[in-house]
Amino acid sequence: MREPTDLIQFSSVNFAYGQSTIFRNLDVGFAAGKVTAIMGGSGSGKTTILKLIGGQARPQQGEVICEASAVNKMTHRELFAYRKRIGMLFQFGALFTDLNVFENVAFPLREQASLPETAVRDLVLMKLHAVGLRGASRLMPAELSGGMARRVALARAIALDPSLMLYDEPFTGLDPISTAITGNLIRTLNDALGITSIFVTHDIKASFKVADEVVLLSRGSVTARGKPSDLLESNDPLVRQFVNGEVDGPVPFHVSSKPYREDLGLEHVRG
Repeated sequence: MREPTDLIQFSSVNFAYGQSTIFRNLDVGFAAGKVTAIMGGSGSGKTTILKLIGGQARPQQGEVICEASAVNKMTHRELFAYRKRIGMLFQFGALFTDLNVFENVAFPLREQASLPETAVRDLVLMKLHAVGLRGASRLMPAELSGGMARRVALARAIALDPSLMLYDEPFTGLDPISTAITGNLIRTLNDALGITSIFVTHDIKASFKVADEVVLLSRGSVTARGKPSDLLESNDPLVRQFVNGEVDGPVPFHVSSKPYREDLGLEHVRG
C-alpha cells in the first residue's frame, strides 16, 4: 500500500531478465524528500530498481508509480517529459570526453531549455560552485581526478533542477576523502534543493552516514528496511551477515552442489 509520504511506489512488481527472476511481488516505497540507500548483494536487483524508476525497463507484472502516474504505462512522449524531472549520476560519471567541464554541465541546459547564453553561463557556474569546482570549469575530463569527475557529473545531473535524483554506485572507485565529499554532497544537495534521492551502493560506512532509510534486497524481495541504526541493531542473520561482511551465513560460501566425493567419482571409495 502506498504511503502518503511516498514519491515512488513499487506495487506487486515481478521482473525477470529472460529466465532469470529478479523480483517477485516486490512492494516497496521511497519517501519524498528523503535520501534512501538501496543495498544488497551482487545480482539482487539494485540497479534494476533505478531502471524501473526511469522507465528503461518495464515489469512483467505490477506497477511502478511516481506520484499518481504509472511509469511502466507511460508513452514515449510521457516518458520523455517525466525524465526531465529526474537527475541521474552514472557509476563512473559518464562525462563527454571531448567537452570541457563547463560544456559538460551546460549540455542538458542547451538541449532541454531555451535559455540565453548568459543564463546558461550563470547556471553552469552556480552548479559547479555547489560542488566546489567552479575553478575547474575549463579543464577537460582527462585532467580531472576520479572524485572531481564524479562531482562534475553531479553538477550536470542537477543542472535542470530535478525533483528526483538517482545515483548508481556513487562511491565506487573513490578514495576515502572523495567518498566523504560525494556523500556530503548527496546529503547537502538533497536538503538544500528539497528533492528526493535514491542511490544504490555496496559501501555500508558511507551510505549509513548519508541515508535517512536503507532498503536491503535479497532473493527477489525486501529483506529489511529502516534507519541505518535499525539495520546495525538488527538480529536478522541475513542483515547481520551483510552489514558485518561475514563470509558465510544465510548467503552461503558454497553454491549448492552434489557431494564433493561424488563429483570426484569417489563415492564408492572408502577412507
